[in-house]
Parts: sequence; C-alpha cells; structure tokens
Amino acid sequence: MTRTYRYKVVDVFSSCALLGNPVAVVLDAEGLPTEAMQAIARWTNLSETTFVFPPTVPEADYRLRIFTPQSELPFAGHPTLGTAHAILEERDIRRPVIHLVQECELGLVDVTVEEGDPDGRVTLGLPAAHFKNLQNDDISELQSILNYEFKDVATPAVVNVGAIWVVAQLDSAAAVLDLSPDFARMAEFERRLGVTGVTVFGHHDQGDAEIEVRTFAPSCGVEEDPVCGSGNGSVAVFRRERSLIPSQGAEYVATQGRRVGRDGRIHVRVDADGAVHLGGSCITTLHGTLAL
Repeated sequence: MTRTYRYKVVDVFSSCALLGNPVAVVLDAEGLPTEAMQAIARWTNLSETTFVFPPTVPEADYRLRIFTPQSELPFAGHPTLGTAHAILEERDIRRPVIHLVQECELGLVDVTVEEGDPDGRVTLGLPAAHFKNLQNDDISELQSILNYEFKDVATPAVVNVGAIWVVAQLDSAAAVLDLSPDFARMAEFERRLGVTGVTVFGHHDQGDAEIEVRTFAPSCGVEEDPVCGSGNGSVAVFRRERSLIPSQGAEYVATQGRRVGRDGRIHVRVDADGAVHLGGSCITTLHGTLAL
C-alpha cells in the first residue's frame, strides 16, 4: 500500500531561490526504515536529505536523521538550519524569537529564529569541537591532491563537530576559487583518515565577506558541497585555535558556492569562550509529497 510523506526542499544560506544549498526534508518520517531513508537520499542526490521524527527526550522539539547520498551523518549544519525553517513553516509558529532544540545522533543542538529579521535568518549553536593537527605525511598528500603548496599559512588540522573536516587555509580567496582537486584521490584520503571531507578557506581582499570557503566530500558522494554549515563552523574553530581571529571573539561573513553556480552567505559568530554560532537565510523552493 502506498504511503505519502510531506516533503519540502529548502535553500539554505540564501534569501533567493536556487542560489543556496538545498536540503530535502521529509517531515513525517516515522515508520521509515534506515534502508528506505538512504534510498531516498540517493534519489534526491542532494548533499543531504533529512528525516524528522518525534523526539525521544523531553528537552527536544524533534529528532532528526541526516543522510548524504552514501551515508548517515551524526550532525550537519545546513540540514539543521533548513529543517528548522521547514518545521516552523509547517507549524506556522510566530513569535519574535523562536528557540528550537534538535535531537540528532550527536546530541542536542540549539536553533534560533528571529522572526523580525528581514532575511529570515536561522542560527544554530555548533556542537563542541574536537581539534587535532594533521600529520606531516598527510599534509604532503593533501597538497598533492589539491595541487597547492601551503606557504605562509596556518598548519592544516582535523576538526570534528559531528561531521569531521580536514581544514586548510590557502593564501587568498582567489586561490580557493582556482582549486581543481583530484577527487578520486581525495575520496581515498578521506576514507583512510576516517573524515567526512576537506574544507578550505582564504581571505578576500575587498567586499563585506571576510573569507571564501569551499568544501569537498567525494567519499560521501558529494564532490563539492555548494554551501556547508559544518564546514564553515569547523573553519571558525580552526581560525580560533590558530589565533587567526581575536581571542575575545569575532563576527564575520563567509561566502561559498560560486564555483558551482551558487551564492551562499554564512554569518559566523565566535564568542570569547570559543562557542561558535552560524546562520543564514532560508527559503523553501519546493512543497510536495513523497509517495512510497
């Protein structure tokens, strides 16, 4: 017997349709087995597809499972923001400030929406990060994969925020945009290290955005993620650990997605205690049902 599921696609990190990073959201996923969720994620072929369930703990408003086309993630940034937007839109909740608590495999994640914000910005509190240096042999291999030599920049590292990113600084935003990685070798590199992918960043010389970011995850079936929340959060952690932002904290805007025809803008705040908050605009581009 066919069953229908409410389904939305939300563009995240953009106030204009088709310019952000879309996440597919299945809003009433209770009863779907893991195999079906993974099959749906392969079918949507987006960087992530999420499935909303009733929470299992009283502190949470809902439980979320997050899938790439090839695997499940314990946490991811843009799916968290896009799903919160879809849930609030569906429930038609209207208050000056709306606070939600998401339950996911990593734990509880705080999400805030300020209804008065003209850009409809949704903001999350990044889960606590684990940081470790990348070994010299792995740095050499990464340089070869990227066809880029790290000079006069901070040493690359691995940042685990649920999604696990190798983070590397390049000498400019232009260098970030010029990269053409070897994705087959990168996928092998990611699998060997047990990481989700690689995120790189470099500074802009002008404009209101401070850095340009690109994120690659070929081992997850996503050669380039258009605009990555957890990748940008990991960059913020990296910049603080490497003393690239003031110790008392900072706020900045990152841009991502230009190489794949997108125009993502990520608003990042790093507090004095190291807590990272990141957010962006969201817009729903598709309302419908899945018939399975």
